[in-house]
Amino acid sequence: MAHAFRLGDRVELIRAPLNAQRGPYKISALMPETGAGEPQYRIRSEGPGPERVVGEGELSPRRSNVFDA
Repeated sequence: MAHAFRLGDRVELIRAPLNAQRGPYKISALMPETGAGEPQYRIRSEGPGPERVVGEGELSPRRSNVFDA
């Protein structure tokens, strides 16, 4: 399965863990697929916080916002 997002795309987590924000995040690396064939990504918060690896099913495109710079 091909990756739906590209490097630099802005995304949000569909369901963020309790210790994480929903977004915005930027795709910082395309990772190999899981054993089940799901593409994975390394994402970095646009604010403070660590990078994390997530599956494609955990992401949605960042909705544009008139306040985004």
